[in-house]
This record gives sequence, C-alpha cells and structure tokens, in this order.
Amino acid sequence: MTESAYRRLALLTLLLCLGVVVLGAYVRLSDAGLGCPDWPGCYGRVLVPADPGAALAAYPERPLESAKAWKEMVHRYLASALGLCILALAVMGWRKRRAPRGLLAGMVALVVFQGILGMWTVTWQLKPLAVTGHLLGGMSTLALLAWLNARLRAAGPPTASVGLRRFAGFALLALFAQIFLGGWTSSNYAALACPDFPTCHAQFWPDADFSEAFVLWRGLGVNYEYGVLDGPARTAIHLTHRLGAIIVTLILASLAVALWRGCARPVLGVVLLLGLVVQLGLGIVSVLGGLPLPVAAAHNAGAAILVLILMVINEYLWRRSST
Repeated sequence: MTESAYRRLALLTLLLCLGVVVLGAYVRLSDAGLGCPDWPGCYGRVLVPADPGAALAAYPERPLESAKAWKEMVHRYLASALGLCILALAVMGWRKRRAPRGLLAGMVALVVFQGILGMWTVTWQLKPLAVTGHLLGGMSTLALLAWLNARLRAAGPPTASVGLRRFAGFALLALFAQIFLGGWTSSNYAALACPDFPTCHAQFWPDADFSEAFVLWRGLGVNYEYGVLDGPARTAIHLTHRLGAIIVTLILASLAVALWRGCARPVLGVVLLLGLVVQLGLGIVSVLGGLPLPVAAAHNAGAAILVLILMVINEYLWRRSST
C-alpha cells in the first residue's frame, strides 16, 4: 500500500471511529443499550429477529423492541468494522519504515478491550462502571487515531516551550477526567438531576449525597437501566459534572490563550476556543431543554471533537524534528 493510500485509510478509520462514538452515545441516550439482551448477537441471532414471539421465547423477561434492537446492532456492526480497519492499519503499518509501532500495537490492544467492555455493558446490564469505561475506551481509540493521522501528515518540527507542551498534555488529561464525569452522569441517569441552570433546584448548593454518588462497584446481578440511585445521589453527580466543566473550561481557555501568544500556529488556539464555546452551549441547552436527544448526542459529539482538537495540538507541540 502506498503512503497516500495508507493515509486515506487512516483518515477513513478516524471518521468511522468518530461515528461509532457518537452513535454509541445516541444508543445510550435513547435507552437502547439493552435493545439486545445478549452479546454478540441479538436474541441469539446475527440479525434482529423479525418474529417477536421467537425473541420472547428466548428471553421472556425482555420483550423485543425492534427499533431499539436495530440501533444497538448497527452500533455493533460499525464497531466491528472499526476493529477490522484498525487491525488493517496495524498490519500494513507494521512493515513501514519508521512506523509508530507502539501506537499501532496500542490501538489494537485497546480495540480488543473495547469489545470486552461492550460485552460487559450488556451482560452486566448497563453497569455504570462498564458503560463509562466503554465511553472512555471509545474516546481513547479516537485520540490514538487522531495522533496517528497527525503524525502521518506532519510537516516539520514545531516551535514551542516545554511549559506549553506540558500544559497541553495536562489539558488533555483534564478533558478526559471531565468525559469520565459526563459518562458517569449519563450512565447513572443524572443528566436532569438539576433541571435548571445555573442553579440546581433553585439553589446553588442543594441537598446532595456524595457518599453514594461515586460508588464504582455495587456487585453483579443488578439491572441499572434507568438508574438505581436516589435523587440526592444523582444531584451530587450532576453538580460534580458542572464543577468539572468550570475547571476544564478555565484550563482549556487558558491553553487557547497560551497557544495564541506562544505558538507558531495560533489558529490552534482559536479552534480550541470555538470548540469549547460550542460544547458549553450544548451542555446548557441540554439541561434547559429537558435533555432533547439530538442536543444530548451533539454534546457527546462535542466532547469527541474537543478530544480531536487537543490531540492535534499535543501532537504538534510534542513533535520531534526526527518525525
């Protein structure tokens, strides 16, 4: 495979990964995460069964809802295609001189683990730890693909201080911490625990149970669909996500200003700031609008776009002259 063809495959895989991440959020937000109660098939079949009676006989406790089942299966089909694309990138890239072999091996290992997390998400009945881990795994896969694409298109070494490089890396870690909080909020059905903004139940600090909000493991055999926490615990999760948003906003905005002042490509700071503003707006509209599905899915997509932007920034700042 030629270099240009390999770059096109890498870009296609990146776009497919972005689609899989956004579709996964859509499946979760539309309450279709258990549209198929088994894994990897759906009611024991490769395709969603056309006969509801046969599905009911196989899983009497879970009547077939075809629309939800198809959402879940389409997500699985695309995720499988993504895995094959990543494997192809690794196999073809491994033979190339100066190939980022560690990065390619990491992507393959991560996509395999993502498949396991996808299985646990279903078999553990939407356990928040599995659902949130699956989200983080998807975002991490997207980040590695973004890094690979940026490396394949690298034009030369940048000019940036060590401090700016480290700040960009710290900003990326902060964003992933906030994505964890967002996934935890969604998987515990706490997105509307505070139905108003900027207050929460008309208060800036309402009754909240932080001791129950972040218990990561509650055992197996519990169905977490629609959540198991009471109101104060969900409020605590939502408040933490809001506080995290404030902190991450300050970090990313500061990085955008630093890029504008101290980077050879100040446009990177402008793009980061625009992505941040859009993401904040989507989060506020999600709350005030009562979590409309398109806006909530777009909020997840906004987080993925911020991951892409920060990965491009980090690759550029940390690039070595030997790249």
